[in-house]
Amino acid sequence: MKRSTRINALLLLAVAALAVLPLVLGLGDHKEEPFAGADAEAETAITEIEPDYEPWFSPLYEPPSGEIESALFALQAALGAGVLAYYFGLRRGRRQGEERAARAARQDPRVPEGD
Repeated sequence: MKRSTRINALLLLAVAALAVLPLVLGLGDHKEEPFAGADAEAETAITEIEPDYEPWFSPLYEPPSGEIESALFALQAALGAGVLAYYFGLRRGRRQGEERAARAARQDPRVPEGD
C-alpha cells in the first residue's frame, strides 16, 4: 500500500472516530439538546453570566425555521467544499501539465523551454 493511501485511510478513520465517539460514549446525554451548535451554547453561557445582556446587533436575515437554517448552512458548506476542490484540482492539473512538458522537453531537445 502506498504511503499516501495509508495516510488518507488513517485520516478517514480519524474523522469517522470524531463523528462516532461522542455518540457511542454518550457525551451529550445529560443535556436537553445534546449536540447544540456553538451559537446556542454561547448564548446560554452569556445569559447565565449576564442576564440583562443586550446584543449589539441583530442578524440581517433570520430564517423562518431550523430546517431552512440547516439547509443554508449545508449549501454554504457545499459551496466552500466546491471552491476548495476546484482550487486543489487546478493546482494538481497545472503540476501534471508542467511534468508532461518537462518530460516532452527531455525527449525532444528541439522544443523550446518556457514557451
